[in-house]
Amino acid sequence: MKTLVSRRREEVELKLALPVSRAARLESQLAQLPVLQGCKKTQVHLHNVYWDTPDQVLRQHQMVLRIRRFGSDKKPQWVQTMKMSDSNVSAFSRRWEWEVPVPGASPSLDALQDSPWLDFDPDRVIFNALAPCFATVFERTSWQVHGANNSCIEVSLDIGRITVNHQHAAICELELELLEGQPAALFEMAHHIACVMPTIPLSMSKAERGYSLADGSLFQPVRSHPPSLTSEMSLTFAAAYLLREMLSQFTANLVLLRNSNAPELVHQARVGWRRFRSALRLFRPAWVGVEPPSWQALHPLLKHLGELRDLDVAVVDTLPRLAAAYAAGDLGRQDRWQAMQQTLTHAAMRRRRAVLRTLAQPAVGVALLSLVAWLENLSHQPVPGKGVRDVKTSLRRWARHRMARLHHRLSAKSEHAGTPESQHRVRILAKRLRYGIESLQPLLAERHAQSWYRQATTLQASLGWARDVMQAAVLLESLGVDADIIAFLRGVKA
Repeated sequence: MKTLVSRRREEVELKLALPVSRAARLESQLAQLPVLQGCKKTQVHLHNVYWDTPDQVLRQHQMVLRIRRFGSDKKPQWVQTMKMSDSNVSAFSRRWEWEVPVPGASPSLDALQDSPWLDFDPDRVIFNALAPCFATVFERTSWQVHGANNSCIEVSLDIGRITVNHQHAAICELELELLEGQPAALFEMAHHIACVMPTIPLSMSKAERGYSLADGSLFQPVRSHPPSLTSEMSLTFAAAYLLREMLSQFTANLVLLRNSNAPELVHQARVGWRRFRSALRLFRPAWVGVEPPSWQALHPLLKHLGELRDLDVAVVDTLPRLAAAYAAGDLGRQDRWQAMQQTLTHAAMRRRRAVLRTLAQPAVGVALLSLVAWLENLSHQPVPGKGVRDVKTSLRRWARHRMARLHHRLSAKSEHAGTPESQHRVRILAKRLRYGIESLQPLLAERHAQSWYRQATTLQASLGWARDVMQAAVLLESLGVDADIIAFLRGVKA
């Protein structure tokens, strides 16, 4: 067979999740945007099959191999694409891809000649083991927008689904791909869109979601996965590297919250945000003169998430553990307890609706997008942060010094934590130390890090239970629940 010549290029794009509930109206909404009016619109139906080995060797090496089918049933056409995935977890991505037309629906080794595949798989063992993993089928509506400074962006609305065996997951997203110009043009375009539509930065590609659907994790809460730091990294690079993952944990759980009532999604969204805030304090020297943008527009969302989490903890965790002790065979008390549980459940439902209403506000997407843009700018800052003269040799020393200082503060505060206010401050410090150790672990002395981590975890857990009981009492009092139950909870706390 004649060797096929592939087209190698760097794909630079920004992804935004859109609400599935509004899918039918999204195209008309986009078409009315001033920034897209007058731009040529194209529509195409795309069917894509992703290939990998049964043990997912390509996924492990952050590679993607896709066969895309388009055209009519009588005259189908196929394009094979190999991508080297971006290791950064962000809605903004840069990755190399090799794309070439192929004669059929199966992978072509000839089409991989100009890619790194031959070095990766010189004996064709991996290629011969390839099999279909999952498919994506969607309608793509695209606009090509020419802007300032010779920029050209393709704005694509993708609506469809991912399919693995008999499982399906919706696709409802915007892909903004940079064809010409600088990445700043992508964020400017996304800002125009986010100002009028409810968007959330989307860090998972369709391929990543396909793999997650196949292994059953796509709809599960997204937990922390701090990337490994090395002592060769600069302070600013390390900060941006970690903060991207933390912000992604927050936004990924927000995307899932649009279609799920699972309490753990709320919890993990808040964990992602708290980790992000804690790392901002930790890495403050990295952005002297490059301050993060305001997230004031997120305050209503964060407030509702906090209130919902307090209700969820009371309903799911705190109060069930105390039910038997309160009722103790007394039918009257059992009835009062059940009435209290119903009151709390209805309050949680109302607060969950408030979270969804807030997520539908364009200002939330604009604020999140500003943070993504700031992190991309931060990672390219040429000057190291203040107080770190030789970042290549000082990152490890800086990390150990910061954690030792935070541990000293925690130890000192915990010795005098006799009031609820001081206990709350100790609990916050314990969280900051725990998050810091999790993030900086590869740079820390293992013995000290393990000991400090255990201390922080123990303190957080012990103080957390007392706080949860007291918080439940405060919630119930605000909801007008039977005073006898409130008195019981305060007795437990005492």
